[in-house]
Parts: sequence; structure tokens; C-alpha cells
Amino acid sequence: MDRKRVGIIGAGVSGLAACKHSLDKGFNPIVFEADDTIGGVWAHTLESTRLQAPTTAFRFSDLAWPATVTEKYPSHRKVMEYLRSYASEFDLLKCIRFNSQVLGVEYLGATEGEIMQWEHWSGNGEAFGAQKDGVWRLTVKDLKIGNIEVFLVDFLIVCIGRHSGSPNIPEFPANSGLELFKGKILHSIDYSYMDNAAEFVKGKKVTIIGSGKSAFDIAAEVAKVNGETQPCTMIYRTRHWLVHKSSICGVDLSYFYLNRISQLLVHKPGEGFLYYVLATALSPLRWAISKVIETYFKQSIPLQKHGMVPDYSFSFAMSSCLIAMLPEGFYDKVDEGSIILKKSKRFSFFNDGIILEDGNEHIKSDIVILATGFRGDQKLRDIFTANWCKEKVAGSSATAVPLYRECIHPRIPQLAIVGYSESLTNIYASERMANWVTHFLGGRFKLPSIRCMEESVAEWAKYKDLYNGKYFRRSCISTVNIWFNDILCQDIGCNPKRKKGVLAEWFQPYGPADYASLY
Repeated sequence: MDRKRVGIIGAGVSGLAACKHSLDKGFNPIVFEADDTIGGVWAHTLESTRLQAPTTAFRFSDLAWPATVTEKYPSHRKVMEYLRSYASEFDLLKCIRFNSQVLGVEYLGATEGEIMQWEHWSGNGEAFGAQKDGVWRLTVKDLKIGNIEVFLVDFLIVCIGRHSGSPNIPEFPANSGLELFKGKILHSIDYSYMDNAAEFVKGKKVTIIGSGKSAFDIAAEVAKVNGETQPCTMIYRTRHWLVHKSSICGVDLSYFYLNRISQLLVHKPGEGFLYYVLATALSPLRWAISKVIETYFKQSIPLQKHGMVPDYSFSFAMSSCLIAMLPEGFYDKVDEGSIILKKSKRFSFFNDGIILEDGNEHIKSDIVILATGFRGDQKLRDIFTANWCKEKVAGSSATAVPLYRECIHPRIPQLAIVGYSESLTNIYASERMANWVTHFLGGRFKLPSIRCMEESVAEWAKYKDLYNGKYFRRSCISTVNIWFNDILCQDIGCNPKRKKGVLAEWFQPYGPADYASLY
């Protein structure tokens, strides 16, 4: 029996990386994509969306951006062109089945009871497991003609992301929720799919709920359409660090957070005594760096004027993946009155608008857009048909998602999840995970015992609890990305030090290009 049946769900940046690296290892992956194109969230996004990181940081390791792209933060259209060029360069389209929605996946072979008794992942710590008949059954619907097919694969890589699919809809007490509102209400994902969003909001009273990147972008787009004559209102609960550039005084922020020397300033999962002492001793320096950066942005952006200074440090934003780029001219629109900012911890609906927490302010609205994010953990659970997988895959709400090396669940065999954990540029982290997974598929290494895997997961959970705070479920590894990559390199047996020269190794920022040709 051919044991090289590899299935991949999703053709976003994670799925493309998983497909490419699987092909490099001699596998014949089949990629299931519900959309009619590649790109994931980049295929359907706001008109104004652009990169949140420089092109040197947002790229695949083995394909640079074309010289014709000169912008530091290209538009989403150019991002899609880059992703298409990657798929073309490595002949990935031949592996992708478009308009193929995976309705559910189920493991066939060992029973749940037998799996729970294993001392090693998949029974032997190897990718294809000890069970000769162990396979994943995928039920797939062809969205064009409606047919349902069943596929069997020996190893499944789930690349469904966390920023789409299952919208996070706020819950309200009885008689104060969405059902009372007589206008139009939609989630930001629905807005991003609109062909003519400008026409939809033109001349309307629009209220945006949320404080993340999508809320700011939508508010800026609506303000551009309606101006001062029909200002939009943005209701937020938490203030975040949205900045206008990724440098201060000409020095890129990556020199403060994304080089090897910066890793000494934070505690790391599984660190030894020396690293622990160094991180503890250098914590005042980390605090000082954060304060300098905060001061710079407070002086460069009118955050204090508009009451938008976050309640947490800039370093916390970096370690929790809460940093984002501010839409161009956003606070100019606030000053001119085309965007109105309202802070409220709670709100409720009435027939023609929203009531803020104290009940004294009513905001009349024709359209309410919920820029409230997504339930990535629920999206992950929904892909499985067996209850035991649903219960285990994302862990409990009180812990980080329990993934060894951020992509293997210790108790779910013959399956990897790539792209769930975050970094400042997800393409960077996802490709490294995809590369590690395919080395594992190729037999380069075996996994340790389940007990050791779970101990490692617990170590990383402590880190996330310390540096991600209440956002630990995001599984952000940004400020320990080099430490994480070092571990992956050690697993596959390659040198983790990718720079030329001692000074470059310690002080130059690390990025995707440093891991090119890591075979």
C-alpha cells in the first residue's frame, strides 16, 4: 500500500507552504480549497488592505518579491500576485482541488480508548503511525455541482487559519441583542466579501463595533465614502497599538525584537538556568526599550489627544501579536469629524441603533458592522466529526491550544495543524512549521513520548500565559520566533545559526530568507 497519501486542507499561505514542502519531500499532496482561488484571507479582504509588515518579512523563504514591487507595504492585490507567482513557480496548482469544501474529517483505525493508551504519538512516534490501517477519512463537497466525495489520506495537514470561518458574535442579555435592531447588521467578513462595499455604506449611518485592525480599516473606508456629512461611529472596548510605520527614528523595530540578542531579554520555554538569569537581569532594559518606543509613537500619532493610548506596553503588544498598521490618515478623519470614536465596555441594541453602557447615549444606525474577530478554536473543532477530537484539539478555554512544536496534538495521530499559532508575520512562522512537518513526514526524525510532548506543551503554555496575558489563546510566538526556529532546526538536524559572522548572527534581524533551501 502506498503510504504517501498526504491531504492538506486550505490553500492560504500555510496550505501553499505545506504543499510546496510536501512536494520537495517526494509526496503527492492533494489540497482541498473551498474557494475558487488560492490566498485564503488575502483573496477576500477590504479594498484598502495592505501588508502589515515589510516585504522582507512577509515572504516565503525561497521566493523573493519581484523587483517591480517597490512599496514597503504593498496592497492586497500585489500580495495575491505574489502568492500566485509562488504557486506557479513551484507548480502547486496541479495539487489543488478548488471549490472543495471539507465537511468533516474522521480518523479510522485505532479506537479512542486504544489511542489514549499509547505511550508514543501514533503508536510509534512516526508520521504514518504503527497502525497499518490508520487513515483519515475526509468528506468533501464539490461546491460547483453539489457532489459529495470521500477521500482517504495517510497523513492530514490542517491549514484553515484562524481569521475566517467562524465569526465571533457578541452575546447579549435577553431583549437587548441583535434581534431588536431593524437595520442591517453584518460581520466584517461579510463586508470584506462585498463587490461594492462603498455603495452599500454610501449615505448611511454606519456603526462599527471593535478595536482591532479590521475595525480601523472599515471605519477609514466608510469615512472616505461618507465624509463629515454622515460620520461613522467606531465603538471600542480595548485600545490597541496601531502605528503608522515599523520603525522609530529610522531604526526598524525588528532590531529591538526580532534579532537573536533581543531573545536574551525574554524568558523562553525550556530555557536553562543561564538564560533564566539573563532574562531576569535584562528585564529593566526590555522595559526601557518599550517606554522609548511608546514615547516615540505617542509623539508621532495623536493617541493622547483622542484617548487612544493603550493600557498595555508596546512590548506586550509585540509578544502578543497585537501590533498593526494604522490606516493612512486615520486620525485626520477623526479630527475632521468623519470618524467618531466611542469607548464603551458594554452596549445593547434597540430598534434603530445602539445604546452604550450607561444607557444615556443612543447611537442611531442604519448599518452595524461587527469587527469582532473570529473563533479560531471553534473553527478548528468543527472540522472533526468525532467528539473526542473536538474536545481535545483546541484544549480548554483556560489553556493555550495544546500543540507540540505549535503544530502536533500529542493525542491526535497522523495529523498536523499548520498556521494556527501566530507571529508578527504568519507566513514566516507557518512556513517554518510546514517545513518541519514535511521533514517529519520524510522520516528525518521521530517524535518523543507523549509524556515528553505534553511536558513541552505545558512549558510553552507558561510562556504564553506570561507574555500573552489574556490573549494566550492566540498562541503568539513572535518575540521568541528565533528560539522556536532553533528548536525546529535542531529537530530536523540542521544548523540553527543562519547568519554569516558573529555580529550578524546576534544583531541582524532574522527573517524568512535566512531559512532558504532548508532541506
